[in-house]
Amino acid sequence: MIDLLVTRDYYVAAFLLLGIGTYVMIAAGNFVKKVIGMNIFQTGIFLFFIASAYLDGGSPPVLTDIAPYVSPLPHVLILTAIVVGVALTAVALGMIVRIYAEYGTLTEDTLKEVRDSE
Repeated sequence: MIDLLVTRDYYVAAFLLLGIGTYVMIAAGNFVKKVIGMNIFQTGIFLFFIASAYLDGGSPPVLTDIAPYVSPLPHVLILTAIVVGVALTAVALGMIVRIYAEYGTLTEDTLKEVRDSE
């Protein structure tokens, strides 16, 4: 079991990032910290996809190189996911700025109290 974890340490790192991101999103009361947790979670997903696409001894999918070729599909998907992640982060931060301007707080509990009192 330990040998498997040592040889596949990138999977361990990916699952650690997924766990840390999930914990930060659930435990943090501040909205900015929740967005940071979401980005850590996304990074774990990116690392998992890239690590799963790794092929020992593989070469880039250029026809002049010698087979076996590495599949370019996970890399393309991750590039698209990075762009979507940046857009999602921008929208989330924009909403946080709007919430702060409206209610004057960034904490979830205080926002619930303010909303309940209205």
